[in-house]
Amino acid sequence: MFGQYSFGEAVHNGICLVYTKVRFRTARLIRLPFYLRNNGGHFSYGRGLTVGYSCRFDIGEGAYLSLGKNCKLNDRVHLVAHQSLTIGDNALFASNIFVTDTSHGDFSSDNTDPSIAPGDRPLVSAPTSIGNNVWVGEGVCILPGVTIGDGCTIGANAVVTKSFPANTVIAGVPARALKSWDSNKRAWEVV
Repeated sequence: MFGQYSFGEAVHNGICLVYTKVRFRTARLIRLPFYLRNNGGHFSYGRGLTVGYSCRFDIGEGAYLSLGKNCKLNDRVHLVAHQSLTIGDNALFASNIFVTDTSHGDFSSDNTDPSIAPGDRPLVSAPTSIGNNVWVGEGVCILPGVTIGDGCTIGANAVVTKSFPANTVIAGVPARALKSWDSNKRAWEVV
């Protein structure tokens, strides 16, 4: 009668559906609890957004967080935008994922003094972008300034510290390209 859901979860999903249609009209389903911390930024999402349990979106003053059409984010996805974080259409996120455009300090140079408490260090931001049709596996962390091209797949528990072109399979700590799609041959090639 309830398909894949128990009676209690079906009732909870019904409550979440009512919340969704009142608060996020064009979304498909926002499961509660859901945390949207918007400190004067801009949040946009496309039709069909689905959000799992305990997701958290943090948006800083003047920042942009944009999710495309038909994005599906599973449980405990944490998105942080202090400058610009964009996610394209048809993105599929597993659970326990962290994506940010911000860091407490700049570790690409010698500018961050480790004797300063992390919470007191200046925030450093760089735009982060995830393309269309991207699948992000369980436990992935995507760091500031990264661009993920359309059609990429990111393997479970990868830590993505640099950008990758479209149609690439990415995995590891730090993440590296494993395969890329050759559209002429219509086949995956090992990188």
